[in-house]
Amino acid sequence: MKYGINMLLWTSDVTEEHFGILEDLKRMGYDGVELPVFDMDEARFAAVGKKLAELQLAATAVTICTDTENPISPDASIRAAGLARLKKAIDVCAAAGATHLCGPIHSAIGQFSGAGPTADEWNWGKETLAKAADYAQANKVTLVCEYLNRFECYFLTCAADDARFCREVNHPNLKMMYDTFHANIEEKDLAAAMKGCWDQVVHVHISENDRSTPGEGHVDWDTTFRMLKELKYDGWLMVEAFGLALPAIAAATKIWRRMYTTELELAQNALKFMKSRMAN
Repeated sequence: MKYGINMLLWTSDVTEEHFGILEDLKRMGYDGVELPVFDMDEARFAAVGKKLAELQLAATAVTICTDTENPISPDASIRAAGLARLKKAIDVCAAAGATHLCGPIHSAIGQFSGAGPTADEWNWGKETLAKAADYAQANKVTLVCEYLNRFECYFLTCAADDARFCREVNHPNLKMMYDTFHANIEEKDLAAAMKGCWDQVVHVHISENDRSTPGEGHVDWDTTFRMLKELKYDGWLMVEAFGLALPAIAAATKIWRRMYTTELELAQNALKFMKSRMAN
């Protein structure tokens, strides 16, 4: 098992000023971090990758798609822009040494049509992501589709749909993640949901119902960790927590109050929680 934490708890743009945090996370016992990829400056991410290599910290990455770079848009030029954005993010991953590019890379976050996904959108998504997966394969990066809850997107909103999408694309470099926050909202039966999608899962986000410290809320952790063991999962357990440090992120995640003492304390407690649950 590999234990990591998403740097969005501190920043949406990891730079040299955050190297001290990386050192702290290494000392705590983390195996790696998840890098936010919004700025596509390869040289800067190469510098971050060099620091991670010095610390012997591995990396994954996370990005989003926008309404002007949407893989499922009816406008072919916008779909092309979505593919170009994903290719740039893959280049950044390669520069930083990140092995996975995760997130809701299937559609524009926070954009709604007023209806569910159409057959055309489904096929446009498959076509765009298949091309992105070819590019990712050439750069030794795995794309990881994250389904979101219905309040954040309308395209992929449950484990079954995410798994079906990835199976239909049928590409070795396009897989999915399981995120405990979204599952807590959308899945009726966590064990059944996990079993039903696990042939496609290569990444797990450990995220509490209030987006703060894992283990302190009401996510069904007993079932989650029982199934992780039963399904013999041995990939990343990546903490995804958010706070008030970044107004733009706070607005996107609807976090309006502080629910922990310090970010480093959250990181320490989250790591202890994950390791203790996997050990017991």
